[in-house]
Amino acid sequence: MKSKSLITAFLLFYSIHFFGQIYTDKIVGEKNQQLKDSLKEVDYPYALPIWGEKVAKKGYNLPYSAGLSINYFWQDSQINITDLQVGFNNGPLYNLDEIVRFDKSSVEAGALTIRPDIWLLPFLNVYGIFGKSNPTTKINAGIWIPDADNNWSQVASFNTKANFSATTFGLGLTPTIGIGGGWLALDMNMSWSDVSALDKPAFSYIFGPRLGKTFKLRKPERNIAVWVGGFRVHIEGNTKGNISLSDVLNLDNAQQKVDDGLTKVSENQTKVDTWWDGLTPSQQKSPANVAKHNTANRALESAGTFLTTLDGALSTAESSTVQYSLHKAPKDMWNFIVGSQFQYNKHIMFRVEAGFLGTRTQYLGGLQYRFGL
Repeated sequence: MKSKSLITAFLLFYSIHFFGQIYTDKIVGEKNQQLKDSLKEVDYPYALPIWGEKVAKKGYNLPYSAGLSINYFWQDSQINITDLQVGFNNGPLYNLDEIVRFDKSSVEAGALTIRPDIWLLPFLNVYGIFGKSNPTTKINAGIWIPDADNNWSQVASFNTKANFSATTFGLGLTPTIGIGGGWLALDMNMSWSDVSALDKPAFSYIFGPRLGKTFKLRKPERNIAVWVGGFRVHIEGNTKGNISLSDVLNLDNAQQKVDDGLTKVSENQTKVDTWWDGLTPSQQKSPANVAKHNTANRALESAGTFLTTLDGALSTAESSTVQYSLHKAPKDMWNFIVGSQFQYNKHIMFRVEAGFLGTRTQYLGGLQYRFGL
């Protein structure tokens, strides 16, 4: 059954990555002694960061205290889905965990974000997140049922995409340590993505440690930074939502797929009943046979009930709705990242970053402008 009736249940997992690679730099080395001395002598002209003047007079080169970044972020991440329940037209939800199997289901999302930030302390950057994105779920799954020998076979399958739009907002902070051009940054943010198909915004938490080094170029204030690190995603596991059936169902062949599925369920139920009736009373008392019989009946009843309910919803497909509940999680919480930033001057920076390994791939490009507050 190439049906999208379950697809929206698998909608939401995507996370947006934010990080501004700017840090407080300790000036060291004899060739930089003149710059270090000048920092000690010049009054620090800005209110932020707190203790900024004291830190500058100790020989630290502070970035401008405020910034505005524009980033484009793309990600494709595989997900695991459990505790799946689906219903139609505000009727009962049916648990489909036993009969639905997924193969490389994933969420792809492209996001354009704006990120205002300030240095609250010389070692602590705080920022806001505002973004628009277009997540797409890519689902490969099937409905499986057993026969009398407890051999499971697929009676319906679907491979499809569902497109959505989302608005994201959030907050983050980045503690940093900068020593002689090298630095360690521990980026953390939490965000909420508001999607029309969900009952409430989807929550995600991201932790991204990075270790890098900056290489100064000939022109003053110009440098290139490179880094390596990790990217860890945690998302709120439970998701509930509601969406129109006509938005996610392929109406051209859905009825035929449902009919074929119901026929196969009926055939397997007959096989199971024939097998059970052919057992002797003592064989029917065998724990192994009882367990096999109960499992087969439960799975066949679940598949038959679901397909029958879907069959009824198809009669009014244009006005029917799908309700769903599930628990979702990234297949891999961690992946590896590498990145680089070119600082044209203390006002303007360009940044690129890529994440790979595991089951998540991501790319980011951004432009940042900084100024003093």
